[in-house]
Amino acid sequence: MHLTISMRILGLLLMLFSSTLLVPMGFALLDDDHTITSFASALGLTFLAGLLLWLPVQHVRHELRIRDGFLVTSLFWTVLGIAGSLPFILTEGLQLSPMDAIFESISGLTTTGATVITGLDDLPRSILIYRQLLQWLGGIGIIVIAVAVLPMLGIGGMQLYRAEIPGPTKDRKLTPRIAETAKALFFVYLALTVVCAGAYWAAGMSGFDAVAHSFSTVAIGGFSTHDASMGYFDNNSILLICSLFMVISGLNFGLHFLSWRRRSLNGYRQDSESRFFLGVLLVGIAITCSYLILSDVLTVEDSLIHGLFMTISITTTSGFATQDFSAWPTFLPVMLIMFSFMGGCVGSTAGGMKSVRLMLIAKQGIRELKQLVHPKAVIPLKIGRHRVEATVVSAVWSFFAVYMFVFVTMMLALLGTGLDFTTAFSAVAACLNNLGPGLGEVAANYAGISDVAKGLLCLAMLLGRLEIFTLLVLFTPMFWRL
Repeated sequence: MHLTISMRILGLLLMLFSSTLLVPMGFALLDDDHTITSFASALGLTFLAGLLLWLPVQHVRHELRIRDGFLVTSLFWTVLGIAGSLPFILTEGLQLSPMDAIFESISGLTTTGATVITGLDDLPRSILIYRQLLQWLGGIGIIVIAVAVLPMLGIGGMQLYRAEIPGPTKDRKLTPRIAETAKALFFVYLALTVVCAGAYWAAGMSGFDAVAHSFSTVAIGGFSTHDASMGYFDNNSILLICSLFMVISGLNFGLHFLSWRRRSLNGYRQDSESRFFLGVLLVGIAITCSYLILSDVLTVEDSLIHGLFMTISITTTSGFATQDFSAWPTFLPVMLIMFSFMGGCVGSTAGGMKSVRLMLIAKQGIRELKQLVHPKAVIPLKIGRHRVEATVVSAVWSFFAVYMFVFVTMMLALLGTGLDFTTAFSAVAACLNNLGPGLGEVAANYAGISDVAKGLLCLAMLLGRLEIFTLLVLFTPMFWRL
């Protein structure tokens, strides 16, 4: 492992990240608000930190290997999450503590969407666009890491897509093809953002809101410029547009790229994970809408619209809201949070365990039942036309076990801080799955919980976004042995 190359990459990332603060600075200048000094100071501090990391190792050249990949991937969100909190800390009007600021920043970059800020409608546009930009940048970072890097690292079955998606294929080092992959995926991501913003604007959003919400929609982040989230607009067309783009963003961006390059939608139809994801989503929508209608919670029209929207939003881990779903009959919010454990597809901006893993676990369960009936039969486990190796199945089961262990441990830790069971359960699920909204005390926002609880949830957000193993492996002694 080469720490110098990790320092060099991290320094470059910090300097690059500092340049994104020019966007909110532009809004601060246009609106002549009080945030220009905060953003300028944050830009200077972030750039300086990156420069100090980069200068001593600027001439270092080493091949980036697997262990370097783990370290760089983990540091990417951890360090940028802390650096991203500077504008929140330095803006006096927000009155956020350092822990609150770090929570908001990490929530943005991991596209979780949990917030500690209230009164969004009265905040300066510079702060609002900065929050949305954090999610948009986190979203493209997630896609590139998930499609180009994690399959190489073999994180819990991610190597299933090593041959299927346009990423590197060598096993020992991270190749220059990552740059090509990142470029292709960025253009797909940018195109989807532009189309989404145009659709929002055509449906009645202001130009600012359209761009801001397109950032968090394509990133499946859930941050909004209004306290009422998508419910603020009271426009069914906007909700349907948002639902469509949440589903698109929940699919594998590698498939989006291949479909665009081949000018064909056959890739989606032939992809087992996409079919599984859309099938589960349809089942969830049918149950939610039917239950809302039968329980007389909403009118039939509202049940269909809000049931569709909220199911897609929670399942894909977007976290947008049109209704206080925590006030619905208990069955629905708990069911929807359970759906969020699936999240979206591999290589998407969604959180959760990913559809392919749950699909593989389900297929393995069915295979075991068949094996009981026919003990001597040789029953291969396949995804599509590809046979799944035993090592991949083992990795997926290991991932599932560790994911559940982390979930239970985090929930017990939150209960230890004094939170009630509903709040602790939903808060950990919402942060570990990168969902955002929870139940109980965190149904509206996370401002009311303690700093210790917020710190634990920051760790949960990072663990969920980094696919658990990527971060946990750094705490093993063998990782640091030469």
